[in-house]
Amino acid sequence: MEGMGWIAAIIIGAIAGWIAEQIMKSDQGLFLNIILGIIGAAVANGLFSIIGVSFGGIVGNLVAGVIGACILIALSRMIRGKRA
Repeated sequence: MEGMGWIAAIIIGAIAGWIAEQIMKSDQGLFLNIILGIIGAAVANGLFSIIGVSFGGIVGNLVAGVIGACILIALSRMIRGKRA
């Protein structure tokens, strides 16, 4: 989320985390949604840069955040075990 202000990064991170929460049918709080969205965007941008794909703009960062947050939720489930 380079070139974006902190407030915009938090808002986009929260939205991306919430969307990922809905997709993955997980139950997170607002704070964890923000963290997952922001870190997820960084993870997705890093992974996609390896294959030469880059995301730009607000929509691109939102997509990257959702993809990355879903990856982080899936990894968390693999490590902790899936909750019923």
